[in-house]
Formats: sequence, C-alpha cells, structure tokens
Amino acid sequence: MARVLLLVFSALWSWLAMQAVHELGHALAALATGGTIQAVRFHPLSISQTFVDPNPHPGIVVWMGPVLGAVLPVLLWGLARAARLRFAWFLQFFAGFCLIANGAYIGTGIWDPVGDAADLVRLGVPPWQLALFGLPTFSTGLWCWDGISREFGWGKNARSVSFREPFYVAGLLTITAITGWWHSS
Repeated sequence: MARVLLLVFSALWSWLAMQAVHELGHALAALATGGTIQAVRFHPLSISQTFVDPNPHPGIVVWMGPVLGAVLPVLLWGLARAARLRFAWFLQFFAGFCLIANGAYIGTGIWDPVGDAADLVRLGVPPWQLALFGLPTFSTGLWCWDGISREFGWGKNARSVSFREPFYVAGLLTITAITGWWHSS
C-alpha cells in the first residue's frame, strides 16, 4: 500500500508543482520583457494561467512557460544528484513528469493546439517548431523515468518503501495545494 500511495501522491504533487514552475516561466518572462502581470491563476482544481497586459513580447512570454517548466526541474534534479541528496530520485521523477507534460502540451499543438500551443500558433509559430520542442522534451522525460520504478518499490531490485514516505509527499502535496488556493486570483 505504501508504494501505491507514494506513486499517487508523487504524481499529484508533480502535476501541481509542474504548473507552478510553468507559470513561473511566463511570469519571469513577462517581468523581464516589460510586461505587467495582471493575475496568475494557480488553483489545484483548474489549469494554471498567467495573465499579462500589456505584453510587449508575447512570443517570449508564451515560450518561457514550457521552456522554464521543462528546464528548471531538470536543473533541480541535477543539483540534488550532485549533492548526493537521499531523495534526488524524487526530483528525477518530477523532472521527467515536467518534461513529459510540457513536451506533450506543446508537441500535440501540431494537431490540436490548446492553451500555450494555440497562442504560439496565433503568434505565427510554425507547427514544426512545436514538434521540435515537443518530441525531444517528451522523449527526455521518458528517459528520466527509465528505471525510476524501483524507487517507488516496483520491479527488479526494488527498494523497500517506508510507510512514512507517502505521508511526507502527501504533506508536500497539501502545502502546495493550499498555497495554490491561497494565491489564486
């Protein structure tokens, strides 16, 4: 039961944290390019969104959501791994999750552009650029997940999962969800 809960809570937390990092990319790009952030919607029960007006460089602002949303978690994982932190594998899972989510989000815009992909298409970004971002980002996310199941207690050479671990992640999930509700505009 501990390994099932660990996987479920890790996936739920990764979903919320991925949205937070993605919106951070939009917000930082808006600030860096002279835009004004009107609101950031980060509610646990909806898709996150950043509203910028005026937005002097909408292309940069749109691209930086998925770009930072993919790169920052990989950097965090790399730092944790370099520091030999015990739970670097958790950040590896998160990095893979973010790469897969952002890669799929932009990459599927070739067929059915929604959200940021739709904004990029409206801004004149050709579909091949969506694919150029989406396919390697998604694939790298799958690579990050290669062998990660053992850390969740599954498969050959699986480690033993303590019953405390899912509760640590559930606490992190709770803090992230409450923060989202609290700061949702």
